[in-house]
Amino acid sequence: MTSVPGRRSSTFTRLLRHGFTDPSAAERLLDGPELAAVRDDPVLLEALGGTADPDLALLGLVRLLEAQTGTTGRQELLDTLIAAKPLRDRLLGVLGASEALADHLARHADDWQALVTYEAQDLHPGVTEFEHGLAEATDPVSLRVAYRRCLLSIAARDVCGTTEVSETAAELADLATATLRAALALAEADAPEDAALCRLAVVAMGKCGGHELNYVSDVDVIFVGEAVNGADEDKALRAAARLAAHMMRICSANTVEGTIWPVDANLRPEGRNGPLVRTLASHRAYYQRWAKTWEFQALLKARPVAGDLALGEEYVAALRPLVWQAAERENFVPDVQKMRRRVIDNIPTAEVDRQLKLGPGGLRDVEFAVQLLQLVHGRADASLRSGTTLDALKALAAGGYVGRADAAQLDDAYRFLRSLEHRIQLFRLRRTHLVPEGDADLRRIGRSLGLRTDPVTGLTREWRRHASVVRRLHEKLFYRPLLDAVAQLAPGEARLSAAAARERLVALGYADPAAALRHLEALASGVTRKAAIQRTLLPVLLGWFADSADPDAGLLNFRKVSDALGKTPWYLRLLRDEGVAAENLARVLSAGRLAPDLLLRAPEAVALLGDGDGGLRPRTRAHLEQEVLAAVRRADGAPQAVVAARGIRRRELFRTAATDIIGSYGTESQPAEADQGALVDLVGGAVSDLTAATLAGTLRAVVREGWGDDLPTRFAIIGMGRFGGHELGYGSDADVLFVHEPRDGVDEREAADAANRVVAEMRRLLQAPSADPPLIVDADLRPEGRSGPLVRTLKSYEAYYRRWSLVWERHALLRAEHVAGDEDLGRRFTELIDPLRYPPAGLGEDDVREIRRLKARMESERLPRGTDPKLHVKLGPGGLSDVEWTVQLIQLRHAAHEPGLRTTRTRETLAAAHAAGLISADDAGILDEAWVLATGVRNAVMLVRGRAGDTFPADPRDLAAVGRYLGYGAGHAGDMLDVYRRTARRARGVMEELFYGGS
Repeated sequence: MTSVPGRRSSTFTRLLRHGFTDPSAAERLLDGPELAAVRDDPVLLEALGGTADPDLALLGLVRLLEAQTGTTGRQELLDTLIAAKPLRDRLLGVLGASEALADHLARHADDWQALVTYEAQDLHPGVTEFEHGLAEATDPVSLRVAYRRCLLSIAARDVCGTTEVSETAAELADLATATLRAALALAEADAPEDAALCRLAVVAMGKCGGHELNYVSDVDVIFVGEAVNGADEDKALRAAARLAAHMMRICSANTVEGTIWPVDANLRPEGRNGPLVRTLASHRAYYQRWAKTWEFQALLKARPVAGDLALGEEYVAALRPLVWQAAERENFVPDVQKMRRRVIDNIPTAEVDRQLKLGPGGLRDVEFAVQLLQLVHGRADASLRSGTTLDALKALAAGGYVGRADAAQLDDAYRFLRSLEHRIQLFRLRRTHLVPEGDADLRRIGRSLGLRTDPVTGLTREWRRHASVVRRLHEKLFYRPLLDAVAQLAPGEARLSAAAARERLVALGYADPAAALRHLEALASGVTRKAAIQRTLLPVLLGWFADSADPDAGLLNFRKVSDALGKTPWYLRLLRDEGVAAENLARVLSAGRLAPDLLLRAPEAVALLGDGDGGLRPRTRAHLEQEVLAAVRRADGAPQAVVAARGIRRRELFRTAATDIIGSYGTESQPAEADQGALVDLVGGAVSDLTAATLAGTLRAVVREGWGDDLPTRFAIIGMGRFGGHELGYGSDADVLFVHEPRDGVDEREAADAANRVVAEMRRLLQAPSADPPLIVDADLRPEGRSGPLVRTLKSYEAYYRRWSLVWERHALLRAEHVAGDEDLGRRFTELIDPLRYPPAGLGEDDVREIRRLKARMESERLPRGTDPKLHVKLGPGGLSDVEWTVQLIQLRHAAHEPGLRTTRTRETLAAAHAAGLISADDAGILDEAWVLATGVRNAVMLVRGRAGDTFPADPRDLAAVGRYLGYGAGHAGDMLDVYRRTARRARGVMEELFYGGS
């Protein structure tokens, strides 16, 4: 094919037009001697242009022709290629799609003839036909050659469109079945004495068992062995294990013809740690007693394929009933969903966006969703018990367990993704599930899937579209039919029966499925805009509720909020349009009683859960005080002013609780906060700031009501205990001292009377019955305790502390900090007490003994009867009291000379003590960990139960909710208690060393 220099030949142009990317190289191949007889035949060029990669197909054809022995063989191939369109399409189709099969044909030049026949049985071969194709194999090498020859015919039908993806997957599974049988026969022929001792069944699992295998995949199996009559069972099992291991090596080992595929027996009981072969009785005993949920899920696809098929059928018959009882197991759905999340979490970050199988929106999402539904409903409906994903999906849709439109979209997406997976693996016959990045690979794959105009862009677009459909539907698939069960459907549309809906709700963790269905009916029925939006939201919300410890409460609370706000346009718009609002709401409503109670008293606070306007970030004390004081100024009288202040407090408590819950649970876009200490600090600081702002506003309201702008005495509030330490919990009282100082010219009795009236009125208004939670103001840490005056002047405090103060009072003053009222008076009070709480000479031995005596007395007298001391987070060994008294003893001894210790905050003091060399890093870490955990438990108990508590709840559901808040999944409350005991035990050891043992 010569041309004028400087001008492209007409052949070059034709090659470009037919899809060649390297026309120059193609032109040289066409000009070679191998194709001399047909180079001008238009049929050949047209056929090459129809392949996935014309350049690859042409090169493979030339290599095949070169491999023919003599001119006769080459001419026969060319004549058949030009004359027989079926062969031409099949052969060139394979050569253009698979470099690995082109290599096989170049090594085994006569195997192209396997593509010539076009009989009816050739179009849809089964195990029998494949066994015939492998019959002449006498060793592992010849088995590989025969396997590739059979694979050649499967690939040819696949790339030509003779079979669709599910048929191709079934043929690959049938070929695997025939190969396992041939490999086992070879193993038995090598060890006839072992074969004579035992019955060995090979049960296929995974995709092979499900009749939906890939081109290159591990073939998952389980082995069952029994002794032949009269044989010793132990000897028989050892013989069976040798046969099984030999069979696996025959398939998996690398030879001059490569490997077939790995045979994986790790789905067996105990995995790699368990025996390779077990008896049927041993299998049954394991699954009845020890098997985990995922192991029953795996058994969905169990299918006897080789060896003693009768024994294999006995195995399936014995275990199949257990499969359909799996949905009754505690935490069934969370276990399955957790396993799916774990798979995603283990994908390397660099591969997530290209993972076709395991990534979000991948094949595994469809398979998990279908299997979950099969396990829930297959117990009562035998039509759902298929091991094949697409068949099961079709049956679920026919039975109304899945919406038909959703099933059709998932079917389409799954077929596309499997086809894409097949084409990726077929190229080099390598086990991979990653979409390639190179344009040449994407172009070949796109063309093989019929995307000819712009194959790279088209393939990427179609892949992303189908993955998006799967991501959107795979969770909805489980929840959507629950709404259809209580909604009006189009005529002819199948619906989930009431019994099936209850089954599904129970599997999701709902304790009262009948009530849940009533709530769904109330929320989703009707033709209003509200019902339409809620029908869209509920499938997702139900999933989030199911991820909590109390799905029933989540759904009930959502109905209450919806009833209160459903006619408010901004509420529905918020849930529909704000990216995180719906998920945040679901988390908050299902995490316990406190946050929903706060929200339901003023449902408009749901607006805080959206993205905008600061969202859930706790506000600073300055901002809070500014808002509270502004509300007080606008109010008409002290009672109304304090109602306004308490309303702000309720809203901000909700904001803090919601932030805490969402940080603990995490969301789809934001993982859970890994640092429990950060959440503890956030809650303690936010609630303490809010309490201070509320007291400041209440003080202003009471003074304005009784005295106008100026009280006859300066007045300050000193925070004590956890309040002064910025460590308040949701249910904490506000421990305080009240101090005043008469203004110039004011009689002391008048000043004292005014100060006492202020305190009495503040306490009355803050505790008055209301829709808002009360704020209990506790002044029992004042001098002389409950026997002493409620309010003292600064001079009175000075005189008392100089003459009468006890060591416990100096101890209590370590946490004193001005929180509201006159700042100058508060500063002078702090200056007054500093020498007491930070004594220049430290503590004398008598004072140390007294502190230790008080601690021991508190442990023995204040711990409630009937309480397990080891689980009491405040007074028990290693609890809050142990840590705080240890830290405070260090302060009393050393703060005068170590300025870093002069803080009211426990964790800051621990860090400062370590920095000063007063405590080792290990001891500081142990005490800090214990304090954070105990504080987290207290916060969790309040969030879950709606009332304060210092022990773990006795109710199993409440205990599970506390565990969920602390990061423990369903079924792991016992682990949480073990961790607490271990953490507290270590902290107690450090406390005894530092508090009781040190000097």
